[in-house]
Amino acid sequence: MTEPTSTTERNHRITLVIPAYNEAGNIDALVQESFDVLPEALLGELIVVDDCSTDDSTVRLAALRARHPRLRVLRHTANAGQSASVRSGVAAARFPLIATLDGDGQNPPGDIPALVAAYDPAGPQLVGGVRAKRRDTWSKRTASRLANALRRRVLRDDCPDTGCGLKVFERDRHLALPFFHGQHRYLPALFRAYGASTAYVPIGDRARRHGASNYTNWKRGLQGIPDLMGVRWLVMRARPARTEEIL
Repeated sequence: MTEPTSTTERNHRITLVIPAYNEAGNIDALVQESFDVLPEALLGELIVVDDCSTDDSTVRLAALRARHPRLRVLRHTANAGQSASVRSGVAAARFPLIATLDGDGQNPPGDIPALVAAYDPAGPQLVGGVRAKRRDTWSKRTASRLANALRRRVLRDDCPDTGCGLKVFERDRHLALPFFHGQHRYLPALFRAYGASTAYVPIGDRARRHGASNYTNWKRGLQGIPDLMGVRWLVMRARPARTEEIL
């Protein structure tokens, strides 16, 4: 991989992090599309974090790595979940600005430049995608709307679509957040609680081409309530510290 040659170059390029678990049918096309539509001046590197997949994702990723020198592949030795996969990719990133995409290919990587354009170091430090027209089933869309409404009421994070995997944010701010299983669903609230501002940009949404979602509405619901209460506690207790050097 070509390392960034200057601070200016690093600050204007992104690390794209894609967490993936058993997405062998989707990962090839998604990685190839990302390199096709994102210019090298923007995309510094692409990191796929394989969360100990049991399909042939590893073989497919090895073939992709041989074709794309800016592709890096990390693999968890045990399944750890999407939040851990995102964090592993962010921690390994060589660029200070991160973009994330879900591994199912439903979010178009071609929408990333719009989110990067909305980002500003002075704020917003996190820019999230908002899926204007969902391609999911009716039950999943309904569950998502109810969950988003409940989350906004409890956390007051003003985020219309926290479940969208396409986000752009600052690496160091992300790594400074308290980590827990399910963290990726609450990044807007956590960024705001720790002193950052957020903004949202409409993006596309596509139907999953292969495979099935790793989450069901029931599974999300069981995990969601205790997570929501825990994040509410974190938000209430957060006291972001701002310092300046005086000597």
